[in-house]
Amino acid sequence: MVSEGAAEHGTRTLRAELALKTLGGDLDPHERLHAILEQVLVFTSATVAAVYLPDGEGEALSLTASAGVPRRLYGLSDTYPASGTAPVAETCRSGRPRWLVSTASHRNADLLRNADLHQNADVSEGAGVSEGADAPQGAEGPDLPEGAGVPKGPDVPKGADVLEGAGVPEGADAPQSADLPEDADLRRAHPEGFSLGVLPLRERGCLVAVGDGTDAFDAEDRRCLGLLAEAAAGATPAPPAGHGASFDLAMDSGRVEVDDGLLDLFGIGRDDFDGRVETLIALTVPEDLPALMSVVEADHMSIGDRELEFRILQPSGEQRWLRLRGRILPGGENRPARLVGTVADASTLRTGRGDVARIQRLAAALATAGTVRDVSQAVVTALRKPLLADRIALAELEGDRLVVTVLDPPQPEVWPEVWRSEWRSEWPDAPVRTMPTLATALREGRAGIWPAGADLEPALADVGPGGLAVLPLPAGGRMAGACLIGWDNPHDFGPEERALLTAASGLAGQALMRAHAFDAEHELVGMLQRTLLPRRLPQLPGAVAVARYLPTTAGLEVGGDWYDVIPLPDNHVALVIGDVQGHNAGAATLMGQMRTALRAYAVEGHPPDVVVSHANRLLMDMETDLFATCCYVDIDMEEGSAWYVRAGHIPPVLRHPNGSTEISEAEGGPPLGVVMQADFPMSPLRLTPGTLLALTTDGLVESADVDVEDGLDQLAAELSAADPAHLGVVADTLLGGANRDDDVALLLVRYDGMALRPQRENWSVWRVPQAVGQARRYTRRVLRRWGVDSMADTVLLVVSELVTNALVHTDGRVRLDLTLLADRLRVSVADSSPRTPMKPTVIGWEATGGRGILLVEAMSSAWGTVPVSGGKQVWAEIPIE
Repeated sequence: MVSEGAAEHGTRTLRAELALKTLGGDLDPHERLHAILEQVLVFTSATVAAVYLPDGEGEALSLTASAGVPRRLYGLSDTYPASGTAPVAETCRSGRPRWLVSTASHRNADLLRNADLHQNADVSEGAGVSEGADAPQGAEGPDLPEGAGVPKGPDVPKGADVLEGAGVPEGADAPQSADLPEDADLRRAHPEGFSLGVLPLRERGCLVAVGDGTDAFDAEDRRCLGLLAEAAAGATPAPPAGHGASFDLAMDSGRVEVDDGLLDLFGIGRDDFDGRVETLIALTVPEDLPALMSVVEADHMSIGDRELEFRILQPSGEQRWLRLRGRILPGGENRPARLVGTVADASTLRTGRGDVARIQRLAAALATAGTVRDVSQAVVTALRKPLLADRIALAELEGDRLVVTVLDPPQPEVWPEVWRSEWRSEWPDAPVRTMPTLATALREGRAGIWPAGADLEPALADVGPGGLAVLPLPAGGRMAGACLIGWDNPHDFGPEERALLTAASGLAGQALMRAHAFDAEHELVGMLQRTLLPRRLPQLPGAVAVARYLPTTAGLEVGGDWYDVIPLPDNHVALVIGDVQGHNAGAATLMGQMRTALRAYAVEGHPPDVVVSHANRLLMDMETDLFATCCYVDIDMEEGSAWYVRAGHIPPVLRHPNGSTEISEAEGGPPLGVVMQADFPMSPLRLTPGTLLALTTDGLVESADVDVEDGLDQLAAELSAADPAHLGVVADTLLGGANRDDDVALLLVRYDGMALRPQRENWSVWRVPQAVGQARRYTRRVLRRWGVDSMADTVLLVVSELVTNALVHTDGRVRLDLTLLADRLRVSVADSSPRTPMKPTVIGWEATGGRGILLVEAMSSAWGTVPVSGGKQVWAEIPIE
């Protein structure tokens, strides 16, 4: 007849196997062993489970871990002699399981010390025994097959402790050990008696299970216990002596034996350690010292396990978290009590479920997270690895969509198909419309947890086929977003883990709301800053320019750094970079004014020193307490030469085509707005094709830890190693190490030289009656020399009109400039009057003038005026066929 446990065939055993598979692979041995003991209580009838292991010297079996009701209710001791007759010791020596019962009338409490109950064969693990039947008495032999029927034997006499399954003659009492003490309280606590199972752990210790009643462990229980004993054997921690960062402390003398691993954790050399526990304790952070002393002082603790996390001060001054695990081993004759255990780096261990330290670390990380991306990364770091999750997503709620800020892992292929269909440039917008379960969780504001196999829509089911947690992120009476955590393998959500998820969602929601507000305000500040800077850089003849601006991340301050690239006549280009004192709206406003002023002075045609001097006088007249620094460079693209002026600003850095660098250290003037009558000397620069010119502000080369000279040297070294063919990459690389406590402006220009240089000639027009005719004859000679005399009539007519207008309507010097570049001829006439010639709208028949500009417009493809040194230049371009 098959027993009931065999008929159901392993229902609980299969569940136990599944539960064992869900245990995280990164659990340390102590945590894994404790989790297995908890599963003994869940899947069997045991009320107490414990593991005993040999001590470092192998003389005793000491309690390593336990779970369930207080073990002393059943007489379980902390230690047993390894050579004694207790069932724990005999099981460890024989390697065979033992199954024992204690009846209500037994007057002896400590069942595990009774080794002389019966000298019968043990019943093999998992062997089925019919209710009320005794296993055959005998010596060693083959185990009974699972579920085998055994003839119903005599009843166990009242008052006897028996080895379950051992044949006992009817009416005979089992022999009792003479050293068992009486315990009336135990009999009252267990009126029906209790059962005991002792299973070996691969010749190293044993698993002990105790259950209420004399029939607590049936065949199914024994199969489960055998499975869990195998798991416990693989999870038992290594003996502390001589393995890992271990210690052995004599409680009477304070002398401690440690290995090299522990000394490495404390930062002490072997030769520097004197063997005293006080030497190690002296490194403890004072706030943690009382807790540590309560562990190492024998008067303040009892026999058993102890665990503590504490901090020490390293030689560098930094703090380090350590975790101590140990147990007190009782002393014996001429042998003191000892504390043995291990110490590990707490930062490398997975904290246990419900560990408050994890929430504390998350709160600390969120407190310093400034942006939405920072908050998201902090949540992922705090939850994914410790919870052994396979994927986690965090998103902001915007209307009816979740805008994902972090996916971990980030690869699209690990996320459901419906998410991939909504993928954008970097992350998807989570399609809430396809996930009503998610929408309900957000609406109700409660964390939702679904185990493996839950009926969910595909968009959610595929995120966590083994288990899914949906955490709404509340903040300020609304939902800031949501966090989805998924597991591929079946995941068991314990109550402490649920509490962790709930606490994490509240912290993340508040942090996400703050970060969103910070991002919005920071973007507004950045937008204001960008509106004051050039939207795009112009195309330059014979050069390529790239600029970058990086705002500060220190609060919401508006910076005063700026840059500009200004095309000038005759293939000249002005480069400007500057920095206004301060980080506020006033600095940004002044920056915009200075940039506009410098551009205006530059296009008037002034040389660099005059441009900067005018800007200085303007700033002095603005009655502001702020000052500014700038560097102004005027490059002649045709000749490859440049002149620059510094006003309290850091010098330009050149990278030559051969990779060598040069920091121009020429004399400069004071900052703008400091001295009214200041000199701003000009210094030359020579550019050859392939030269890279770098202009930057102090935020890139100076910080609290780096002075400006060292920063400039580092910038030069990075430029030397860079590839000037890719200016954008070079700029981004240089900004990678920028000081984010200050804003940074960077302007890079690579001078390539002009492939086709224009031909130029000029003529000073004297104020004589024959002036126009002389200008025409000069122009004809130049056109003949250039070989473009086919268009001579048109060009001569334009020259006549422009020179005549200058002589008639202005005073002072008049100059004629002719420029030929490819298929275009440019005629320019400069005079001393700033007034721009006006094109008449209506000309009557009787008018004697006003037709000159109309003729110029008709004969040229384009015409215009530009200011030049207090006057103007009128120009016209004529295509050459």
